[in-house]
Amino acid sequence: MIKIFDTHAHLTDEEFNNDRQKIIENLKENNISVLNCGCDEKSSYLCIVLAKKYDFMYAAVGFHPHDAKNYTDKSKQLLKEWALSKRNVAIGEIGLDYHYDYSPRNIQRKTFIDQIQLANELDMPVVVHSRDACEETYEIIRKYLTTKRGAVLHSFSQSNEMLKKYLALDKNIMFSISGPVTFKNADKLRNMVKMIPSERLLAETDCPYLTPVPFRGQRNDPSKVRLIIQKLAEIKNMSYEDMCDLTYKNAEKFFLNNYN
Repeated sequence: MIKIFDTHAHLTDEEFNNDRQKIIENLKENNISVLNCGCDEKSSYLCIVLAKKYDFMYAAVGFHPHDAKNYTDKSKQLLKEWALSKRNVAIGEIGLDYHYDYSPRNIQRKTFIDQIQLANELDMPVVVHSRDACEETYEIIRKYLTTKRGAVLHSFSQSNEMLKKYLALDKNIMFSISGPVTFKNADKLRNMVKMIPSERLLAETDCPYLTPVPFRGQRNDPSKVRLIIQKLAEIKNMSYEDMCDLTYKNAEKFFLNNYN
């Protein structure tokens, strides 16, 4: 059976409270591995719980920029403790979000840098959220990320110029593509995917958000990563099976080869 990897999901979200188990059973039947990413203390802990329970799930722990205002020294200690769990493979979802500004920007920056430094200390990759803060996110990664494990730019949809800048960094940067690549008006993103080296490409759902066509507007879940992979295959002139294999092996190499 084809192996598939959704490298960014939020199955801990309350949107799944009524049918989480059913979804998980479907993922197992369809050979879909999932990396669940934390956004705060509660979700990070629950990511670890799910990863310990199911051998096709992995965890990343971290504070999303929306929740940076709630990040404390205690939070950092908890993240460090959870990060050392056997099933945790990254620090994330971390970064900057200047679109909503749910946390003050100076607090977002401080929390982002602090979590990058935790990843450096533990020699783990980071999963990065960046919205309306492209240049500053880049500069923080350039300056502070020292672990050779690198970073994933999650749901990447920045400019060609930013893509080129990241590709020029000696930082092991990966680019994860989500549902918007299937949207009718996403020609810019699809053209950018053509520029991403195949060995740096990952697929994700970011569920329950960013649902791909033809289910746009409905709740997303990890099974729909197949639609994203199909679109990536079309863009890269590959078969669906080969793109499944490519994105799975990329995820395996980046996240799993060295996990605890």
